[in-house]
Amino acid sequence: MSNQAEILPRPAAVVPAAAAKRRTTKEANRPASRTKRLLLGLGFPAFVLAVWQLAGWSGYVSATILPTPAEIFVSFGDLIRSGELFGHLEISLYRAALGFFLGGALGLAAGLAVGFSARVEHTLDPSLQMLRTIPHLAVTPLFILWFGFGEFSKVLLIAKGAFFPLYVNTFLGIRSVDSKLFDVARVLEFSRWKQMTRLVLPAALPNVLLGVRLSLGVAWLGLVVAELMGSSEGIGYLILDARQFSQTSVVFVGILIFAVVGKATDSLVRFLEKKLLRWRDSFNG
Repeated sequence: MSNQAEILPRPAAVVPAAAAKRRTTKEANRPASRTKRLLLGLGFPAFVLAVWQLAGWSGYVSATILPTPAEIFVSFGDLIRSGELFGHLEISLYRAALGFFLGGALGLAAGLAVGFSARVEHTLDPSLQMLRTIPHLAVTPLFILWFGFGEFSKVLLIAKGAFFPLYVNTFLGIRSVDSKLFDVARVLEFSRWKQMTRLVLPAALPNVLLGVRLSLGVAWLGLVVAELMGSSEGIGYLILDARQFSQTSVVFVGILIFAVVGKATDSLVRFLEKKLLRWRDSFNG
């Protein structure tokens, strides 16, 4: 009996893996941990801004070429007080949202069709992969020639960029599902619909959400190209108009608006990832 007692582990020393994971999750969600992550994320930008401001004050950099953060902030305040910034931002958000939803919906549908059917893959995928490699600037003249300078051409250009990331990631997500799960589904006599909704789509969801993040980023890139190719409204037009009058600080305001809104949309999708993918046990660094 004494030998068996030495071999068996003590119950107090055994910590279940699930309990350890819950403890780690609670520690990561503590206010102190969140504040620490926030400070780490803001540390490097704050350092860059401080060096930038000091370089401008010391006269090492011309204000026309690279205005200081203080001058950019003043221009930002002027645009807010005049109401000009919100007007341009509203137009840009409308274009980006419309183009993203149009291109993203088509990309998701095409990815599902190609992922579930080898015949559809052999029919559509080669052509779509060739179109995917064509850059925005190459098709911009054609879009202007076919659809003019109106809103329709701008939305289509944004939709073209948003289509392919979601299409590719949805397709890869479906094809990455473990084939053994289909064997289990056949044993359980799942219908085709049950296989898709309860097996394939949940397993492919991480790739689909990654495609959404990439599509949002490319949609913003397409918006810049669309508004610079010919527009009288939007953040892209604000940048182009300021460049013509050498208002470099206003140009930086427009660039920062693109960066901040792009980061906000990306953070929203990451938040959805955490909510929808709680079941995933992945390495967090």
